[in-house]
Amino acid sequence: MIKLATVSPCYNEEEVLRHSVERLSALFERMTAEGLISRDSMMVFVNDGSRDRTWEIIRQLHQENRFVRGINLSRNEGHQNALFAGMMTAREWADAIVTIDADLQDDIECIPQMVRHFEEGYDIVYGVKVSRQGDPLMKKLTAQTFYKLQSAMGVESVYNHADFRLMSRRSLDMLSTYKEHNLYLRGLIPQIGLPSTTVDDTISERYAGSSKYTLGKMMGLALNGITAFSVKPLYLIFNIGLLFLVVALGIGVYVAYALITGSAVHGWASLMLSVWLVGGFILTSLGIMGAYIGKIYTEVKHRPLFHVQEIL
Repeated sequence: MIKLATVSPCYNEEEVLRHSVERLSALFERMTAEGLISRDSMMVFVNDGSRDRTWEIIRQLHQENRFVRGINLSRNEGHQNALFAGMMTAREWADAIVTIDADLQDDIECIPQMVRHFEEGYDIVYGVKVSRQGDPLMKKLTAQTFYKLQSAMGVESVYNHADFRLMSRRSLDMLSTYKEHNLYLRGLIPQIGLPSTTVDDTISERYAGSSKYTLGKMMGLALNGITAFSVKPLYLIFNIGLLFLVVALGIGVYVAYALITGSAVHGWASLMLSVWLVGGFILTSLGIMGAYIGKIYTEVKHRPLFHVQEIL
């Protein structure tokens, strides 16, 4: 039997915590009875600087439930950093961990399958979404677009996989050697290269509250994922620049022809269009290059990714 830990980052999740712990506790009891996991397995909740009663509830649940442990970060560090903090702490406590969001929209019935795959010799088991019935329409569309864009940019990842996965202690030890500040775990973990497989994950509706992953945060994660693992946007700028030179050459030929034939007409509209088109391209290019330079700036400072204030 393996010693299992689930790791769940929490930001303002007071509405769902008790319900989630009840569901996970029932699952843990069943898996223990079936001999899949040991009785000293645990569920670890990482409080990511919540502004509500999340940490207070985790404290209460820790006293009431033998499975519950807590990690309290000193401030809000963001989903990926909070998840990483839980993974790096829990790897000392368990043989394998399963990362899953605190709202349990992912199918917890996949966890026994993940454990069986782990026993078969797989170090990493990815939960791959086969249905998004619980997600809003906008989230479905943006997620599909992001995965396709990520693939086109050359980022190695598992299609339709978010952060629901099982990892062995060996894979976590390897992950700990990556010292990147701009964390994008969905792209980082596949680079470990250990034996991996997948399980089918069906997304359900939230029990209560609303998702803390706003459109802005999702776009930020997408930008971080692409710029952290691909330089294709920089080459894309170069190629578009060459295209603009070809267009400019064509316009130059047309202007020369118009002057020779005497058909030149003052084209205010075409001139303004060209100015705005080229100006927009230049500003976009500067923004993309600025994003890369900004990442270099944060990486070279080597600041810690998180600070743990308290552990239960």
